[in-house]
Amino acid sequence: MTVLITGANRGIGKALFDGYRTRGETVFGTHRAPEEDNMLQLDVIDPASQCALATRLKGQPIDLLVCNAGVNLDRDERLESGYRSQLWEATFAANVTGVFMTVQSLLSNLRLSDHPKIAIIGSQMGSSEIASGGGYIYRASKAAVLNLGRNLAMDLQSEGFGVGVYHPGWVRTDMGGPNAAISMEESADGLMARFDTLGPETTGVFENWDGRPHPY
Repeated sequence: MTVLITGANRGIGKALFDGYRTRGETVFGTHRAPEEDNMLQLDVIDPASQCALATRLKGQPIDLLVCNAGVNLDRDERLESGYRSQLWEATFAANVTGVFMTVQSLLSNLRLSDHPKIAIIGSQMGSSEIASGGGYIYRASKAAVLNLGRNLAMDLQSEGFGVGVYHPGWVRTDMGGPNAAISMEESADGLMARFDTLGPETTGVFENWDGRPHPY
């Protein structure tokens, strides 16, 4: 199996990259730095960078695309005085537009696979059913990418694609903080198990890292 993971230089992306390497899969990661050791250069919000990646990988089948790259820029914002428009633009560019552009750029590579899969790393904060307030920009972006994933699932199901959105858990990363519930390795192991079960029969899922269905 050939896997490509965006934002694979740290956090959950790196844990997934290392996990698939340990399993013996062919795995490419992306980061914004120059290419090195199966870590390809990609700025997900830059059309020229997306085009360069597509050219670099032309003709390379990809069985699993993991859209992991993203940002959380509004953790310290206040409702009364924060949430500047620039934060909305930057967050949606990375967390939503960047995902769509990556799928679009690598669609021909995925179509070369016998069992193509797209896994989008979402968040429980994108759920409308369990909204708990605050974090308006990040929450809105993760709700939008959940909607994006569900619609991609519908459009690509007839081609045999599986498309899923996944909450990775509260993970001890720079974003999750040191007091989070699980390690990056626990999250990555659970996510890889979820991706293994993804296919056209299960497409459109929104699941937790441990396999529990997540409320929309």
